[in-house]
Amino acid sequence: MTDHAPDPAMLAKAETLTEALPYLQRYAGKTFVVKYGGHAMGDPELARDFAEDVVLLKMVGINVVVVHGGGPQIGAMLKRLGVESRFHDGLRITDAETAQIAEMVLAGSINKEIVAWIAAAGGKAVGISGKDAGLVRAEKVTRTEADKLQGIERHVDLGFVGEPAAVRPTILDTLSREGFIPVVAPIALGGDGHTYNVNADTMAGAIAAATGASRFFLLTDVPGVLSKDKELLSDLRPVDIDALKLDGTITGGMIPKVETCVQAVQRGVDAAVILDGRIPHGMLLEIFTERGVGTLVRR
Repeated sequence: MTDHAPDPAMLAKAETLTEALPYLQRYAGKTFVVKYGGHAMGDPELARDFAEDVVLLKMVGINVVVVHGGGPQIGAMLKRLGVESRFHDGLRITDAETAQIAEMVLAGSINKEIVAWIAAAGGKAVGISGKDAGLVRAEKVTRTEADKLQGIERHVDLGFVGEPAAVRPTILDTLSREGFIPVVAPIALGGDGHTYNVNADTMAGAIAAATGASRFFLLTDVPGVLSKDKELLSDLRPVDIDALKLDGTITGGMIPKVETCVQAVQRGVDAAVILDGRIPHGMLLEIFTERGVGTLVRR
């Protein structure tokens, strides 16, 4: 009998599976809501990695709901059609024409492309929007700004920009129970019958809360929340986030992301994770390893 040493690579794979086992047991039957966007969406290799991760999670018994963005793609289509993009506080001012184009891009080309990636990875995905089966009811977003010359606050009309007023996750529960992965475009009907474009982070957070998700993942273009020394802050509570905002550690575009995470956990989500979507298989590393690779926000 010949004594052969095991292949180190095979041993490493076995150790990885062993490390993942308690997490597989913990999350079986739970719901994960994933907001997918940023540069990872436009990179075919990263898109394949993402689809494989989603399919794997579904196959090990986790109910995955994907909510996607598409701001850059909307901007590119508007430019192609000669429609000027205007923004206020990071929100696209959306007139009737822009709303139609946004729905076409989000609920059409982007949504079905993600469905196709998941299908190519061996999964069964169904593309829907917040309009389907009354999943999300939107209300119009209102904003004010200070008019320094007149010393008053002025109302800013953002057009057909909405935020979730109510979520009815019945269609998500039905699809998940039948083995499908819902892929949701951030478009929703308002009580006035108009179609509203909804910020994808906000919609994903609202869906995570409504489904009682165990995890809410916000895939971004940064590693997570960084300290002033640019070190990753891997575990935060709402009180920590308040302090980091006050001392200027959390600024700019990270503020609405952490606020979305805090709102989600305060409304019942076990934990939210801000994660770099450009890390290959980053979700799996975050879920199935002790250290993780993102910023976890917990109650």
